[in-house]
Amino acid sequence: MFGKPISLFKILGFELKIDLSWIIIAVLITWSLAEGVFPLHNKSLSKFIYWIMGAAGAIGLFLSVIFHELSHSVVARKFGLPMKGITLFIFGGVAEMDEEPPNPKAEFYMAIAGPLASIFLGLFLLALNYLGNLWTWNVSVKMVLSYLGTINFILAGFNLIPAFPLDGGRVLRSFLWHRKKNLRSATRIASGIGIGFGTFLIFLGVFLVLAGGMIGGIWWVMIGIFLRNASKMSYQSILIKTSLEGEPIQRFMKENPIAVSPSTTIEDLVENFIYKYHFKMYPVMKGSNLSGCVNLEDIKTVPRSSWSEYTVDKLMKPCTSDNTIKITDNSVKALSVMSRTGNASLLVVDKKGNLAGMVILKDLLKFLSIKLNLGEMEE
Repeated sequence: MFGKPISLFKILGFELKIDLSWIIIAVLITWSLAEGVFPLHNKSLSKFIYWIMGAAGAIGLFLSVIFHELSHSVVARKFGLPMKGITLFIFGGVAEMDEEPPNPKAEFYMAIAGPLASIFLGLFLLALNYLGNLWTWNVSVKMVLSYLGTINFILAGFNLIPAFPLDGGRVLRSFLWHRKKNLRSATRIASGIGIGFGTFLIFLGVFLVLAGGMIGGIWWVMIGIFLRNASKMSYQSILIKTSLEGEPIQRFMKENPIAVSPSTTIEDLVENFIYKYHFKMYPVMKGSNLSGCVNLEDIKTVPRSSWSEYTVDKLMKPCTSDNTIKITDNSVKALSVMSRTGNASLLVVDKKGNLAGMVILKDLLKFLSIKLNLGEMEE
């Protein structure tokens, strides 16, 4: 939401990232717990202790969301789905994946894993709180445990609402998918419910604002807007993927793409290639062999005064799965890689790793536009 997420660490092989918007929610949670929730239940502690408890509650919620999203990712990996990682943002977190689940069964287990994990964690924390009462633990510890146990049940309950793309909406989609044998139709229905629920939250928020609950009302409006947009985007994504499904990459591949040699100067690259052909990335060929790739971001690292001295071989990087795709892959995967990386073009390589061609985003979009005009992307 607020720019590129910040990578924190890896857990079980998944990269954990945090959007800067999460800092906003962390501060707000700490403040609301320290100034409102905890003092309301116990007025005997000092302000400093309440703020320590508020920070502990915010950190505990942070870890609870990670636990929830991590369960999705672990189950997805069991079904062979590649996961990019987990990103925390202002409305919670999301386990990021490039592909849709392969079948309704995988969808169901992936979706239900999150709420079940939150329920389990909630029971565990409330059990600790019960033991704390028996063993006379410090009251501040017990209050934090009680809050975190309760909030995990709330997290599970909200996510079980059958409004796509919430977990409950995904569970609903898995049942509809199994019954109708049609992912697009199932997504359309589940997304429609998600849009309706988001609209309800917006009206609820407006009502609360008019009734005097300014902060709570604004939050419900924001969540409603986010849910509506996420539901619409999810259905549009399915429309695009199903429209490209089965289309071989060769259909969009341009053979003999414009390439540069390792001895090309940066000045020559900019003047005679980038300004002329307008691509942001170029394959670097040494004879008939693909040596690497060079792009605009690489050029930016070289001072303008040194462009005539620097050659491409000093700047190029190895081609990776972020900028190349196999000729045996389909167009859906190409679009997924472009969406994930922000690249507008991908190099196509054959089974031996030799350059076969290039696929460009605008060609995929033109194809989709034609399908849309012909009515083939409508339900």
